[in-house]
Amino acid sequence: MAKVLIMTGDAVEALEVFYPYYRLLEEGHEAVIAAPSKKKLQTVVHDFEPAMETFTEKWAYGLDAHSSFDEVNPAEFDGLIIPGGRAPEHIRLHEKAPELIRHFFQENKPVGAICHAALVFAVVPDVVKGRELTAFTACRPEVESYGAAYISEPLHVEGNLVSGHAWPDLPGFMKEFFVLLNR
Repeated sequence: MAKVLIMTGDAVEALEVFYPYYRLLEEGHEAVIAAPSKKKLQTVVHDFEPAMETFTEKWAYGLDAHSSFDEVNPAEFDGLIIPGGRAPEHIRLHEKAPELIRHFFQENKPVGAICHAALVFAVVPDVVKGRELTAFTACRPEVESYGAAYISEPLHVEGNLVSGHAWPDLPGFMKEFFVLLNR
């Protein structure tokens, strides 16, 4: 079975980390959650309230990171999933993040990026330049600034990259990620 890295941090959207993690385990794969430091992460829930034009954020469950980014050897992994939430905006600042992300693209290993995960590509824009991907609608300016084409569909697959808008798209997102992982 495969070994998949889930690269995240505090303020990760709870559904976008727990759903892939448990689906990977359910299918018999090894899933390793890595964060800037090995600690208990605080997940969050993003949802929409009728009075607001953007999402709200509430604290959710704690989640143990199995490894720090510094401890990760990407060559040991068969795929990468980057959940959204606010975690991508800060994990991209870790000095090892570009090396970890770039490895999966250079080796053509499956990469899953959902919701705000597209923000991590700011530190490796070359890996998505000229490619197509989707992300949470508010991330469109960033995606286009990388030289990538923003796709308005809730789910998109191009080469080794599966991308999705947000947590409601997780069933299709994981289905397509498994297609790539099992090829």
